[in-house]
Amino acid sequence: MLTVTGALVVTTSAGEVAGDVWCSADGTVSAVPVDGGEVLDARGCVVTPGLVNAHAHLLQTAFRTLPGTRGVPMREWLPTMAAAYDAVGVDPELGHAAASAGLAEALLSGVTTVADHHLTWPASTGDGVALASATVQAARDLGARVAFVRGSARDDAETAAASADAVAAALVPHGGVTADGVVQVAVGPAGVHSDSPETFALMAQVAAARGLRRRTQANEQVDVVIALERYGRRPLELLEEWGWLAPDVTLAHLCDLTPGELGRVAASGVTATHAPGCDLPMGWGIAPAAALADAGVAVGLGTSGGGSNDGGHLLADARLAMQVAPLVGRPVTAREVLGWATTGSADGLGRPDLGRIAPGARADLVCWDVTGVADAGVADPVAGLLWASPGRRPRHVVVGGRVVVRDGELVSRDEGDVVADLTSLLARRSTRA
Repeated sequence: MLTVTGALVVTTSAGEVAGDVWCSADGTVSAVPVDGGEVLDARGCVVTPGLVNAHAHLLQTAFRTLPGTRGVPMREWLPTMAAAYDAVGVDPELGHAAASAGLAEALLSGVTTVADHHLTWPASTGDGVALASATVQAARDLGARVAFVRGSARDDAETAAASADAVAAALVPHGGVTADGVVQVAVGPAGVHSDSPETFALMAQVAAARGLRRRTQANEQVDVVIALERYGRRPLELLEEWGWLAPDVTLAHLCDLTPGELGRVAASGVTATHAPGCDLPMGWGIAPAAALADAGVAVGLGTSGGGSNDGGHLLADARLAMQVAPLVGRPVTAREVLGWATTGSADGLGRPDLGRIAPGARADLVCWDVTGVADAGVADPVAGLLWASPGRRPRHVVVGGRVVVRDGELVSRDEGDVVADLTSLLARRSTRA
């Protein structure tokens, strides 16, 4: 049990209040005070739900700022990244080290859940269970939640589907999410630019049989170009034909949408994930997130991967989303974008238990200290989270009623050890190569 006490503002599902948040022994938010347990000091803090990174590629944490990967067309970026993966070697050891670094960064940025769209599956990884399990173990070690997406990028369709089935059977044998809500599995071809209709069909069969969500990427630069070259049609038209415009599907990016396509997305019931920290600096487009939200689409927020974004700080990307919104539609408020980074992202995962502070929801909370100089003169401390110093570290982070970041430091692992593990692995393999 845990009481988060003395908050300046708590952003609950029912509105903004001052005071305490109570966490029950089962790791959920309680509607009434709890007796006993730990008391966590949140004086001078804005308390928000744990942020939910709805689209990330944790493996890319090991491949940031590589030469030849900045500001280039996606057709050049993809093979450059693939060559880097091959040179280092993708296996469970790298998967665990990269995921540990990415998830540690997430927690230290107020992100409590990460959807990891894993797309790189060398033949040496077999059925993929060991590689997926390495990411899950990293999450459990640190106290984070992970939605592991068994992706595919030009993989053999039957092999990818069999692996997705094996991963789900191993990690979530009784449905798409573990009982404690820590681990979720989904399926996700990279997009129509890389995966065949058969891959989409077989992955959909696995999802239906196992009760998994489906995710893919659509309407980024290369996706549109290759779809037109290969099929003479645009990606969303193909996805609709292949049965992938449906309420259990989340589409990431959606940079290049026609008005008709926006209506098609809204009518289908799919959810969307905006990734401005990747798409904007790479020159791959800007999703009309506000227009999607106005059309009734649940919009989430993701960082995408370290190979294009370099950072995993979702709050910083929320600020970017707020800043660029007027360029592709209308201005958006800080509270609206904070909603994308919490409730909207959680809804895209089919997780009404996440991304909100409400009785019965998972007690995932972030205490943001707003007493420092970066917040001096700020009239609205909730808006100030995004407008002022968006790269801040939270004071405390709570996942399932358990403190996983205290006074800006990881609780279960030393941050320096996480860094050293990945750094030494990369150095060792670079020397070997």
